[in-house]
Amino acid sequence: MTHELFRSGRPLVLPNAWDVASAKLIERAGAVAIATTSAGVAWGLGHRDGGAIGRAAALEMVARIVAATSVPVTADVEDGYGDVAGTVKGVVDAGAVGVNIEDGIHAEPDRIATARRTAGTDLFLNARVDTYLLGIGAPERRLDETLDRAAAYVEAGADGIFVPGVTDADTIAALAKALPVPLNVMAGPGSPAVADLVALGVARVSVGPAITLAAYAATRRAARELLTTGTYGALDGDTPSVADIEMLMGQ
Repeated sequence: MTHELFRSGRPLVLPNAWDVASAKLIERAGAVAIATTSAGVAWGLGHRDGGAIGRAAALEMVARIVAATSVPVTADVEDGYGDVAGTVKGVVDAGAVGVNIEDGIHAEPDRIATARRTAGTDLFLNARVDTYLLGIGAPERRLDETLDRAAAYVEAGADGIFVPGVTDADTIAALAKALPVPLNVMAGPGSPAVADLVALGVARVSVGPAITLAAYAATRRAARELLTTGTYGALDGDTPSVADIEMLMGQ
């Protein structure tokens, strides 16, 4: 995200939004910055994750979220949708201050170099290393492969390294110690708590599509109850009112 947020010395905790309403709710909850989730955005528009959404739709949602909120936004744009330069330019034009570019099966330092040349120095460029998320290579070699890729991405201009799929405390600590730039991990059930991640050296914590999935779980639970027992217990509790959301959308 913005370089200034890292200079504060505090960990950057980024709840992930998938539309304007979720972004505004996240901002109201106290987030100092917001990340988008490519999976959540794609699902909300009726697509699978993994590039199916296309560049135009992804950038339109980034622009909508930036315009609707007053905190910095960082954009998850997968691998750049086949046009890293065009996608990164679109992220900058949308007003986001950070971007995630992922690699996949193979190391892709050229993507990071292209993103850096396009963005200049102001955009925080977070390079995602998918070795743990995709289970690439032999487990005993995975840490070394991750660090090798990370070194190439930092050399190409990355400001931070994002390693989703790793929850083991020793591995996280080893990554944080070895990296010369801030480490981002994707947390969720089974991960150490944020305070513990910070103690391990993590600088940035996001949750990917986890909040989107929680919202979908609430939808499924309420629909099942309505269609089976005909009751409304799932709609009680900490549910915002129509007036709350209307007011939020009007801000």
